[in-house]
Order: sequence, then C-alpha cells, then structure tokens
Amino acid sequence: MSDTVETATAAPGTPPEKTPAPAGALERLRRPRTYLWLVGSVLLLAFPFYLDRFWLQAGLFAMAAAIGAIGINLLTGATGQLSMGHAFFLAVGAYSYCVLAGESSTENGHALTGLGLPTWLAAILAVLLAGVAGGVFSPIAGRLRGAYLGIATLALIFIGQHVLFNAGSLTGGFNGRPVPPLSVFGFTFDDTEVLVAAVPFQSSEKLWYVALLALLLSGLFARGVLRGRPGRALNAIRDHRIAAGVMGVPVARYRAGVFVLSSMYAGLAGVLLALVFQRTVPEYFGMILSLEYLAMIVIGGLGSVAGAVVGAAFVSLMPQVLTHYSDSLPLVSAPGTGGLAPGEASRYLYGAAVVAVVLFLPGGLTRLKKPGEKK
Repeated sequence: MSDTVETATAAPGTPPEKTPAPAGALERLRRPRTYLWLVGSVLLLAFPFYLDRFWLQAGLFAMAAAIGAIGINLLTGATGQLSMGHAFFLAVGAYSYCVLAGESSTENGHALTGLGLPTWLAAILAVLLAGVAGGVFSPIAGRLRGAYLGIATLALIFIGQHVLFNAGSLTGGFNGRPVPPLSVFGFTFDDTEVLVAAVPFQSSEKLWYVALLALLLSGLFARGVLRGRPGRALNAIRDHRIAAGVMGVPVARYRAGVFVLSSMYAGLAGVLLALVFQRTVPEYFGMILSLEYLAMIVIGGLGSVAGAVVGAAFVSLMPQVLTHYSDSLPLVSAPGTGGLAPGEASRYLYGAAVVAVVLFLPGGLTRLKKPGEKK
C-alpha cells in the first residue's frame, strides 16, 4: 500500500519528550512548607507538656483571638464591610454560655439567672445565639457599607456595654459572673489535676486541645468558604459591588450572610475567652477590643485565614510578653512606677505596626515575598 499512516511515535533518533509527572504525595513531602507544618503541629501538641501556666494561657488567648479574627476577616477583609462592633458578638457568646450553663445563685447582691444546661450544649447554643444576634442586625449590614456600616456597628458597642453593666441578673453587673467549666462526656476541663505521662494537667492544659481543635476547624471552614464559589462572590462584592450585582450575585444576601457567619465566629471566640478567664467582666468587651481585632487583620493580611491567625498572635501575645519581661525592658514597667504599663506599650507597638504595614506592606505580614520570588 502506498498510503502512509501517521503515527504518534517520534522519528528515529529523536529523543522522546518528557512529560512532567503529577505532583503526588511524595512531591508534596519534599516541599519545605510541609515540614514547617509538621514541625509546627508537633510543637503545638507538645506545648502543654513543657510550658508553664502563664504561656499556656497566653497561647489560649491567642487561639481564641485567632478564631474571632478569622470571622472579622471574612467580613472586612473578604467582603469589604467595616465592622466596629465585633466585641459585642464576643460578649453575646461569652455571657450566653454563662447563662445557659450556669446555675441560679446570688453573688455580690445580684440574683444570677442560670438554666443549668449541659456545658457542651450551652457552648453550641451560645455560638448560635451570637449568629442570631448577627442575623437581627444583618438587614442593616446588607444595605450599608463603608463608614456608614462602621458607625452603625459602633452603636452595638454602646448598647452592649449598657446592657452588660445594668442587666445584673444575666451579667452580674460590674463584677461580672463566674464561668462554669466545660464538661464533655463526663470529662471536666477544670483545675482538677489529671496526670498525663506524669505531667499534671489542669484547666489550661486541658483547654489547650479544645482551643486547638476549634481553631483548626474554624480555619478549614473559612478557607473552604474563601476558596469556593462564596469566596469569589464575596471578593467580587468587595472589589466592585455594582459589577457583582450585574453578574447575578445577590449582594444584600451575601452581605447579610457573611455578617451572620462572622458573628458566629465571634461567639465561639467569646466562649473560649470566657472558659480561659473563668470569669466574664463587662469592661473587657469594649471598643478597644473591636479596634484590636481590626488591627489583627490589617497586620496579618486582609482576606486571608493565615493572616488572621498571624495578626491575632501578634496583637494578643504582645501584652503578655511585655508583662512577663517588663523588669528587663526599658521604658516598660508596672503601672504607677513611672514607665509605660505593658498594655499601653503594646498598643503603641501594634499601632506603629499598623501604620508600617499600611505604608510599606499593604498585603500584611503573610504577603511577604519569599527569597528569590519575583515581584
């Protein structure tokens, strides 16, 4: 036959083309970032066996703050909605847990109301109640944006502070109310010592793994939201609201929905903070706390789960570190001794960090260029 048949084989003498192999599990194990994650995971799991109570509580504060920062990053970083009332929803979560899980009693002249529910159920319901509070405000959040939404959410702080100081039967007034320890399947996360590998575990050691699990699940869920279709819709609303509406994105519905989700994250952070503090105090849930959460996401990186975690660790650990090393640091000392109090010094430092990030690193600390990476 004279007809030639074309084949896919290469001509004689021509080396075959090499097709790149797909990146499998072995390829991923060669990446330096994988080893960093593995080492970090091992360290986080081992910390309760080696760190003292001070550093464990500092780490618990940082993990609770990271959960709340992830929530406000979904709202402000991913959607572009400015919220100044994040502390209000933390207070809803913390005090809802105390009322639902606590027993009715009398303390400091206040007859405290308590429903005595199982603590694990009270924690879940407290998170849901924070979401309900966000849902009540969500029609406003769905229609306002920018500074107008910020001013509207700022009103939540004043309303919340008035309720916290005056609803004594629910909140305990100025002195707050005790927080019932968490109990799951008969295991109580209190100061009762439990020996684990010859190490006495108290409330901080026990709560460490609860907070770590809550942070992991919260981060994975938020990451899934941001990388999926909802995340693309939220980013479209942030970048160009009118164009997103023209493309068929229900702008008001997404804004209201992410506000509810952010409120639930804040409620979970409030429950964890209450369990760590072991007592809720109204003064803590004020405007300064909301500003700190905004500083967290700006320093770490807007619209990023990792940025929220990094920023929360920076802002929440700074006062703890300055307090612990105040004797050896210049210009930092205990209140009333002539120097700056650790809390005030930390606000100066992360305030300066916010200015530096905005001017020189708009993407936050997590957007730093790697060595050799092209700009």
